[in-house]
Amino acid sequence: MNLELAVSTYSLLRWRRENGKTLEDTLHWLAGQQVRGVEFSGLDERTFDRPLERARELKKCCDDLGLRAVNYCVGAELLADPRAQREVITRVKQAVDVAAILAAGRMRHDVTFGPKEEPPRSWPQVLEVVGPAVREISAYARARGIRSSLENHGFYLQTADRVEKLIQAVGDSNFGLTLDLGNFLCLNQDPVAATRQLVPYAVHVHVKDFHVRPKERKPPSGWFDTPTPLALRGAIVGHGVIDIPAQLKILKQAGYKGWLSLEFEGLEEPTRAVQLGLEYLRGQLAGG
Repeated sequence: MNLELAVSTYSLLRWRRENGKTLEDTLHWLAGQQVRGVEFSGLDERTFDRPLERARELKKCCDDLGLRAVNYCVGAELLADPRAQREVITRVKQAVDVAAILAAGRMRHDVTFGPKEEPPRSWPQVLEVVGPAVREISAYARARGIRSSLENHGFYLQTADRVEKLIQAVGDSNFGLTLDLGNFLCLNQDPVAATRQLVPYAVHVHVKDFHVRPKERKPPSGWFDTPTPLALRGAIVGHGVIDIPAQLKILKQAGYKGWLSLEFEGLEEPTRAVQLGLEYLRGQLAGG
């Protein structure tokens, strides 16, 4: 399998909310763009307490449209006391069941957004708490034909070194990385160098782009502060500062043959932004 394009449902969340669209409308729109893959970022308000039934409905819609679910993304916070952590593990395992019904093959779950107590736990102490939970989820996922992963986002688990150390500490070949090509910039890390470091662990890839300004020169809205001197704004893929061609070259040279999920979180109208991003990526893939 060569690199193939998918779109995250997250990219069209604002379009759905502003226009009264459903997740099924999203799938129909994506099929109209000649996209073959879709990444589900959670499900939707129709899920309530019936996630497995809702997953079956969405799987049928995908099948009818010739779309393939390629990844399923859910939130989680595993740095918690034993009782709370057990509840989170149970919920994430249910998300694995959703991914299996969708036949996604991949599922990304968050691990932690960092210690909240004072003084904060050390990094080794964090690994001691979250590592066994991640291994348990990964084992459950393996039994259902799903590879589990984390994503480099959320500031605490975002740099290449910290992500790599977590994956190595978990030590399970079924657990890898949903590699977001843009998110390293949130901690002012070189996205190309970080991609080169982490590509061996990639089981799925997000393609994202950003506009960048020093915090003191950011406009009053539409931008977010990072823990660095930089402020960022989501960009149409190919229109920002991320060196996506260099990253795609690294993926190909490393033998990555999975899916690329386009993610858009900018200010532009979402459907047009996704169209332009797909146009850019198709040109890059055709030329490389």
